[in-house]
Amino acid sequence: MADYKTVEESQVDMSLLMTPVNSNFSGKIHGGYILGLMDQIAFMCASKHSGHYCVTASVNKVDFLSPVEVGEMLHLKASINYTGNTSMVVGLHVESENIRSGEKKHCNSSYFTMVAKDEDGSSTKVPGLILKTKEEVRRFARAIERQRHSMVRAENFNELEFEVEEFIQLLLGHNLDLQYSE
Repeated sequence: MADYKTVEESQVDMSLLMTPVNSNFSGKIHGGYILGLMDQIAFMCASKHSGHYCVTASVNKVDFLSPVEVGEMLHLKASINYTGNTSMVVGLHVESENIRSGEKKHCNSSYFTMVAKDEDGSSTKVPGLILKTKEEVRRFARAIERQRHSMVRAENFNELEFEVEEFIQLLLGHNLDLQYSE
């Protein structure tokens, strides 16, 4: 196994025609189906990079930005944005294309954290990432920042240490009826 790989070595592109079998009653493709496709391409990208079977550890921020219509092509692109010791963050970009007009719409961008597994099912080391462009450095740094923010959020909202009084002001102006009392 190589110690480091370039982003290009692991990139995966996939295109599929969206058919009625995966649509709702208004002719839009189910978000869950698209999410499943995203998981598949994240798996392919991470497995290609690591040389191992990979599992999904987490999915960060899935926003469906525009609907996908029956009859459109769906294009999914996956790249390794970050490598840890046994985990990788796969950046995903999803767009739909109207076959007749050629118009493309950005549907989703998301980040899947994948963990490499050996033959025994234990987490195993993955190659590091060779960063060649400003965009690759930006994506790696952004992944580090997302991890840091996630840890801070987990600390702030730890149920054993959570202090309601520290967050009462945050709740004001929201659609709630606060009837909390100690």
